[in-house]
Amino acid sequence: MLDLYNTTCQECSRLITKRYSTSFSMGIRAFNPKIRMPIYAIYGFVRFADEIVDTFHGYPKAELLERFRQDTYTAIREGISLNPVLHSFQEVVHRYGIEQELIDAFLESMEMDLHHNFYGSELYEKYIYGSAEVVGLMCLRVFCDGDRASFDHLKSPARSLGAAFQKINFLRDLKSDFDDRGRVYFPGVDFTHFTQADKKRIETEIKRDFDDAYLGIVQLPKSARFGVYLAYVYYLNLFKKIRRTAAAKVKEQRIRVHDGKKIYLLFSSALRMSLNML
Repeated sequence: MLDLYNTTCQECSRLITKRYSTSFSMGIRAFNPKIRMPIYAIYGFVRFADEIVDTFHGYPKAELLERFRQDTYTAIREGISLNPVLHSFQEVVHRYGIEQELIDAFLESMEMDLHHNFYGSELYEKYIYGSAEVVGLMCLRVFCDGDRASFDHLKSPARSLGAAFQKINFLRDLKSDFDDRGRVYFPGVDFTHFTQADKKRIETEIKRDFDDAYLGIVQLPKSARFGVYLAYVYYLNLFKKIRRTAAAKVKEQRIRVHDGKKIYLLFSSALRMSLNML
């Protein structure tokens, strides 16, 4: 009876992903069809929470985020929601056994953005875990589809990949985070005096995350491996571009991988996958 409603809610999450991220949309389309909608649902959930704290200026963000939190818990408890994003997300939570702790940690990190503009080491690690690593773990629940041994084996690389993506986002958005929101996420970094040494230290950290993540990507179930690898390749190329860019320029402009390059990476990655060269 609910098939049409469920499908409509899932399509809402797919549309959100497509509108907000071309890179992740292309990566998700590379998944086996059976896991695409669950990943769209996870992305829609985390994107809407992030929108509350990042773009709803002039509105009561704390109240809206708390309402979103409570609506999320209600949707999970009741197994239904009139919010299409939360309805499709709660379906995935129940179908794949996504832990409450992961959801709590994510929402707590979103709340941190309402109260913190500068992050010390402990707060930074907590934020990275909640805003990015747990999202990787949610997706891994879908990829492993009940295989607890595989999930436990791949947890560390999944967390590393989420952390690498988030830290690259922080570098890419250094200017807008500071100018629009007054935030600097990296511990010990002064935006007004962002140096090559600061940048190098952050890049070393990201490289370590990428190396750990790759070891897990090649062991993912085949249904998910190419899509995750494609997202990894996109971000790796963005990372390489940032590494070639001076700190002063990173501070002043948003570094991007253009669509033409993304299409090239799609086809070259598909070729590597077909030749078992990952």
